[in-house]
Amino acid sequence: MSLPGYLKVYFWDIELNELDLHRHSHFIISRILNEGNEQALKWLFDFYDRERIKNTVKASRSLSLKTARCWQNYFDLREEELCCTGLRLAKSEQLY
Repeated sequence: MSLPGYLKVYFWDIELNELDLHRHSHFIISRILNEGNEQALKWLFDFYDRERIKNTVKASRSLSLKTARCWQNYFDLREEELCCTGLRLAKSEQLY
């Protein structure tokens, strides 16, 4: 199985014939959560199970802060569950 044609615009920087929907799920999910429109998100939630998407949100370091906040609220996650916000959680004395 391959990506539907309408999703290929989100993967302009890779060779699509090398993209495996299962082996590269973390990358695909992160990219669509960051860049995708309503149609792309519908495909994402139809193709991948909710738990896999939620785990990707928790583990991804490639989500923008805005995207992470959106999905943090959607999945009712705590701040400390998100990898992408880790630096923002550090106290100022821990940064130096």
